[in-house]
Amino acid sequence: MFKKILIANRGEIACRVIKTAKKMGIATVAVYSDADREAIHVEMADEAVHIGPAAASQSYLVPEKIIEACKTTGAEAVHPGYGFLSERASFCEALEAEGIVFIGPKPKAIRAMGDKIESKKFANGAKVSTVPGFLGVIEDAAHAEKIAGEIGYPVMIKASAGGGGKGMRIAWSKREVRDGFQSSKNEAKSSFGDDRVFIEKFIVDPRHIEIQVLGDAHGNCIYLGERECSIQRRNQKVVEEAPSPFLDARTRKAMGEQSVALAKAVDYQSAGTVEFIVDAEKNFYFLEMNTRLQVEHPVTELVTGVDLVEQMIRIAAGEKLAIRQSDVKMTGWAVESRLYAEDPYRNFLPSIGRLTRYRPPEEGRTGGIVIRNDTGVTEGSEISMHYDPMIAKLCTWAPDRLQAIDAMSEALDEFVVDGIEHNIPFLAALMRHPRWREGRISTAFIAEEYPDGFAAIVPDTGEKAVLAAVATAVELLRRDRLDRLSGRLAPHSGALKPDWVVRLGNEYLSIALGEGMVSIPIEIDISVEEGAPLTVASDWRPGDPVWRGTVGGRQVTAQIRPVENGVRIAWKGMAATARVMRPRTAELDRLMPAKIAPDTSKLLLCPMPGLVVSILVAEAQEVKAGEMLAVVEAMKMENVLRAERDLTIARINAKPGDSLAVDAVIMEFI
Repeated sequence: MFKKILIANRGEIACRVIKTAKKMGIATVAVYSDADREAIHVEMADEAVHIGPAAASQSYLVPEKIIEACKTTGAEAVHPGYGFLSERASFCEALEAEGIVFIGPKPKAIRAMGDKIESKKFANGAKVSTVPGFLGVIEDAAHAEKIAGEIGYPVMIKASAGGGGKGMRIAWSKREVRDGFQSSKNEAKSSFGDDRVFIEKFIVDPRHIEIQVLGDAHGNCIYLGERECSIQRRNQKVVEEAPSPFLDARTRKAMGEQSVALAKAVDYQSAGTVEFIVDAEKNFYFLEMNTRLQVEHPVTELVTGVDLVEQMIRIAAGEKLAIRQSDVKMTGWAVESRLYAEDPYRNFLPSIGRLTRYRPPEEGRTGGIVIRNDTGVTEGSEISMHYDPMIAKLCTWAPDRLQAIDAMSEALDEFVVDGIEHNIPFLAALMRHPRWREGRISTAFIAEEYPDGFAAIVPDTGEKAVLAAVATAVELLRRDRLDRLSGRLAPHSGALKPDWVVRLGNEYLSIALGEGMVSIPIEIDISVEEGAPLTVASDWRPGDPVWRGTVGGRQVTAQIRPVENGVRIAWKGMAATARVMRPRTAELDRLMPAKIAPDTSKLLLCPMPGLVVSILVAEAQEVKAGEMLAVVEAMKMENVLRAERDLTIARINAKPGDSLAVDAVIMEFI
């Protein structure tokens, strides 16, 4: 077994590999760029080596720097994680030439399966069912249009060398092929150093289901069940689960055996994933094989009890698989939510900045529930524009699917993240969505259910009562604490006033207090809009970001943040600003004029912090609605900004290469 390994990656996957290596008694070496000098994976490793500037193309994507770090530290093997160099056969060969072991498959398998064009050719040759498409070299946008027309719309443009949604576009028309072709090539080049793309038929409403395989150097290969990865946005997985709520035992077995046959055909020696798209009749088509560890591997580990990173290390060290196919049992259900640094209320645009608060729910087993959080950040970490926006993978396991989903909902309500925008509100809303809970999903789920983008769930009457009751309890404790400050007038001392008003958004709800005391812990009866009294009980203290307690016997975990004259409450995908006041104050509050937002209709604002890739118009140019105005790159994704109406360009304030803050004015219109 290896004595020391180097992890050629960063963030949560580097931390994940380090944890298993330490469990196995193996010393670890981290590598880091300028942007990651104070990152958690650097702190966790036994040694750390600086490998260059923040840009991945000058650090994590440079094989020579990784090899030099191995030589300097004496690392015997390299675990590549996912992304970066994980599927580059030339990197594997360069390591082997230096006598360093690559913890992953051999170059032959990487070339055969890691390249999406070659993998499809190989699968066709092996009689594996594949999606119709064009696998040759695409010369230019005109050639791409011709191919798409022959295949038939819609089509998918995909980066040959990549994954993770990078370099992928769905095109429904000639114009979308033309625009998407160049963007896909650009993203593929910046993310993987390879700008080749291919085009295939896009199957409408498919499910994305993948099979985990393990193969060793002694001819043994098994599959560890499937993962359902159909909840995707912009071809990027958001939520995964194991097993799939859609597959039956026969289809699962067929997919697993086909995956093993494909892996054996290329002498696959490591953990790998065979991805399929599955239609409504359970017909499945080979999509690609990822010759690396998948982002969503924790759900497989939770339902099988197999540590995939440990198996990768043991296989690379030459050991035989100790697990037979008959040993593989899938127990319970696991769900994974990817926490991204992006704003769900602004069409999921990236968000960067420092984590002023980062407090995930406690990991471990409680009763029949397991919580796991794979992350590479901590409170004070900075989310950079240079890398992927994922900051954590929150996983829950339970005996059945709905219990796992409910556990995830509770864990998301407990997850404290401040300093950046994040997608927890969307994930929390998803966990209560009827279609998701019933398992009626496809890769089009988010586009179908949120066609106009995500907006916070509007609470129903009962939920408004819960929010108002929590807000009232919070405000009563805040006022009681103020009254206890020495040297301060206590305007609320004496008998507790029985009547209050909660302004929830723009709605005013009457509140009547019943029996109870304002203390910590608090227990008091609160009636909302003359409804039945709700007993509110909690040990919450002013300043705590998470409120835990019961409202009318219902368990409630909500996020509490102070705002001017009130609090912001987030709970199960709902978000509301609540202000608690006396009835007379509420009468006057109703008379206050509404604040009018500034007119930005004649401005193109940068929707996220990012780098200007190109400006596609000139001053005085007339532009039609839908035409491209500019391209901004953030977190390895290109974002095309289009005209929302016919207009004329009055002034351009930015140029390619400029680094812009959110809402910076890129151009002005007439």
